Amino acid sequence: MDPALGPPDAMAEKRDELTPMMRQYHDLCARYDDAIVLFQVGDFYETFCGAAERSARLLEIALTSREDSTGEYPMAGIPIDNAESYIEDLLEAGYRVAVADQVEEPGETSGVVERAVTRVITPGTLTEDELLASDDNNFVAAVARGRGIDTRPADDELALALLDVSTGDFLATSSAANEAVADEVSRFAPAEAVVGPNAPADVLPDDCMVTPFDEHVFDRERSASILSEYFGEPDALLASDAEIRACGALLAYAEYARGGEHEGEKGDGNGDEERDGESDDTSKAGRSHKIGETDRLEYLTHLTRYDPREYLLLDAVALRSLELFEPRAVNGRDDATLVGVLDETACALGGRTLRDWLRRPLLESHRIEARLDAVEELTGSVQTREHCHELLRDVYDLERLIGRISRERANARDLRSLRDTLAVVPEIRSQLADADCDRLRDLHEDLDPLADVRELIDDAVVTDPPIEITEGGIIAEGYDSDLDDLRGTARDGKQWIDDLEARERERTGIDSLKVGYNSVHGYYIEVTNPNLDAVPENYQRRQTLKNSERFVTPELKEREDEIVGAEERADEREYELFCAVRSDIGDEVERVQGLADALATLDALVSLATVAAQYDYCRPEILDPDADHIDGGVQIDITGGRHPVVERTQESFVPNGAQFDSEQRLAVITGPNMSGKSTYMRQVAQLVLLAQVGSFVPAESARLTPVERVFTRVGASDDIAGGRSTFMVEMDELATILRDADERSLVLLDEVGRGTSTADGLAIAQAITEHLHDAVGATTLFATHHHPLTELAEELPNAFTLHFEVEQTDGEVVFHHEIEPGAATGSYGVEVATAAGVPEAVVDRSRELVDANAAAETTAETEPTADGGTSELESTESDPVPDSVAAALRDLNVGHMTPVEALTELDRLQRLLEEES
Repeated sequence: MDPALGPPDAMAEKRDELTPMMRQYHDLCARYDDAIVLFQVGDFYETFCGAAERSARLLEIALTSREDSTGEYPMAGIPIDNAESYIEDLLEAGYRVAVADQVEEPGETSGVVERAVTRVITPGTLTEDELLASDDNNFVAAVARGRGIDTRPADDELALALLDVSTGDFLATSSAANEAVADEVSRFAPAEAVVGPNAPADVLPDDCMVTPFDEHVFDRERSASILSEYFGEPDALLASDAEIRACGALLAYAEYARGGEHEGEKGDGNGDEERDGESDDTSKAGRSHKIGETDRLEYLTHLTRYDPREYLLLDAVALRSLELFEPRAVNGRDDATLVGVLDETACALGGRTLRDWLRRPLLESHRIEARLDAVEELTGSVQTREHCHELLRDVYDLERLIGRISRERANARDLRSLRDTLAVVPEIRSQLADADCDRLRDLHEDLDPLADVRELIDDAVVTDPPIEITEGGIIAEGYDSDLDDLRGTARDGKQWIDDLEARERERTGIDSLKVGYNSVHGYYIEVTNPNLDAVPENYQRRQTLKNSERFVTPELKEREDEIVGAEERADEREYELFCAVRSDIGDEVERVQGLADALATLDALVSLATVAAQYDYCRPEILDPDADHIDGGVQIDITGGRHPVVERTQESFVPNGAQFDSEQRLAVITGPNMSGKSTYMRQVAQLVLLAQVGSFVPAESARLTPVERVFTRVGASDDIAGGRSTFMVEMDELATILRDADERSLVLLDEVGRGTSTADGLAIAQAITEHLHDAVGATTLFATHHHPLTELAEELPNAFTLHFEVEQTDGEVVFHHEIEPGAATGSYGVEVATAAGVPEAVVDRSRELVDANAAAETTAETEPTADGGTSELESTESDPVPDSVAAALRDLNVGHMTPVEALTELDRLQRLLEEES
């Protein structure tokens, strides 16, 4: 076991002999044995023993020690004020962190200060802004089967629950197919997951931390109980036992991360804990989960159950291939993604919503049209759009803000941030007062200004409060009469002291007399040594310095007690008032979340409209897939389409159209490398996806039916860790496409079959083409160097050919990037190699071998054989090519190979020829 985790062995052996504080540390480590425990001691979080040694190395902090009656233990600590940066390093090293805070004031207890874990920080349960890497959602997931540990009959449902602890977003879905759940996991990319009994962990990606957690939390009845506490009857919200199990378990885990308790937590090994030397029998080993005031997540007010079939399905391969969120190129620009070119949002709320829309494009035409109506109106109204954008810049992240308020982790500045956001809402509403479309009118109604909340903050909290909430200075004058009286007492006392210096100088005749204050000795009257003879009899010596003496008078001492007492009571009163104000605002969590949702939606719509106006996008026409002339399939009619990402990253871009319908639904696309085949295919898919998001598209015009799923087999990659070659990865992806695609799918295939021999690759490509055409009926774009497929396309009734032509002049090729009907005349592999800077000697030799191959094919067609036919190329006295080289050349089809494959093979043949000549 990792020595940084669990109770230190050195302490465990002497647990009963440890001091009460060290026993607290030991027992918390035993209870949270999967995390490094940060144990508050004053202003520091300390670690001991193996955890200290590990932390010191990881965090580059000093390793010291602490001595106990039982021995000396290594110790390393981090300052509480700067803990987040160190915690982030621990998380990146793969650790979970349990933060154990002092839950009593040191002056209020005669024994050891009690400490308790107030939060467990893991990659999926981050709530602190300093730890969250971006404004995007940070999900923790739970995966559960229908059967739990209570031996209920199993069913085939696999459920997925997703929770963003920082925003309160809570989603659930399920499917009978593991692959469907894996696709949903890919959409949301959770940072962490808990997995129930009998549930497969392989639906989670490799970079998702799988956290072992008590299986009892997946019990159906237990899960239903915790769900009912939050959302009411779970059977009315969720569709299956599996979903109830997943959601209940995820809530239990979120509460555990908050510092709550759950059944099955570890005790200290002997069934009790001790505080101040007395047993309070608080072992958690047998406790059942109970929602309490400290661990309930009040800001979790909505649980959304959705069916994946309500949205365009995008699996992990499609998300990666279409570069929605991450660029494919290792050294590619970070903003060279679809979200990068669409995101002109002004606030974090809108950015998250836009990403969610891209993750889950719509299928229902009326929902798409509602967004398009709003985008069109905002595109046409420049002033409204720009004013809204500027106003939205002043909107804070309300979802995370209200989460902190509900978790009682918000400070006074957070409340002022909420107030500043509410201050702009009335003006945003006014911008939508005359909106024409239903979506914008609905948003106008949903933009609740929360005037009462704003007024409360204005009245209660000063304009520029300090960060600390326990040291005063946060509650506004006039909000509370008792606080005003205490402040008045302190203020009057300080004014009396301010006047004391002048009075005492006049009374004593000591012009150098000073009245001062320090935190150790309080208020004092300071007199220099030469003037000590003039000190009055009522002065009482308080402190002796080198050149002076400090005194106090009974009246000064009395005033000091009044001032200090009033200030202390005022600080306490301010803290009480602030907590009450924060609690009152936390009670309005649903209203704040509703406002956040409306602001987020408006920001995303304004962003889409801004991009449409700035980059000349057009409104797509969404066709009814059930219309008679469409026959239930897919129709795509794009004129002058442009790749939304590439057109931003290149100096110029050549638009191309796309026309697909029930009569023409499979396109075989040929042309040389670098001519634009892959870009064109991704362009078509991205334009379809944008339209279903509700966005305008970069084109002269676009008409299309919503597609239900996009499949991609684009680009070469291997899976070395998984033991899969490039070809095996390609075949796995193709198997998924052929199994799951249907007539409402859009399929992109790029160079299928190139990872094996030419003959095998061509055979596979042809069989796939025939199956997609005859059995699947999906709308397909197939880019290939297998030119025989163009002949196949001419034979299939619903297939057609497209090509990217090039112009060749003086041995150089010029790519026009314009797509045309028909097949390409060649692959121009050698010319592309020339353009790439391959050495001239290799290129010249490549051309020789291409010519030899062409000659061999011609001879094979014309030379007679014994049976009256023609023979293949053979070695003769006039042909010095050895038989082995001739045989290799006979199987070589350079025109249909990629440049790298051709050059590799040509180099081998050259060496073989030299060896046998």
